[in-house]
Amino acid sequence: MDDPNTTLAVTLGDLAGKVEERVRSGEYESPSDVVRAGLEALAREERAFEAELKAKVEEALADPRPWLSADEMSNRMRAYHQERLAKARDAV
Repeated sequence: MDDPNTTLAVTLGDLAGKVEERVRSGEYESPSDVVRAGLEALAREERAFEAELKAKVEEALADPRPWLSADEMSNRMRAYHQERLAKARDAV
């Protein structure tokens, strides 16, 4: 698939009408151009997601607060949930 002129058969289902609409509108010259643009947009979205994820991981790793074990987090969440249930019961 290293040849940029490789032909692929793709079943678009309900998306075929959207592709045809884009070509008819003159926005794209061919169905191949529409699909290519869609794949390029997907690649941009994936790169943006990866960059955001990387930034969040770096932020978390740089956080000076002490880490919690999974058990400690579970215990805290359970206590929080029990507290909320008790308040809801008291409100009734």
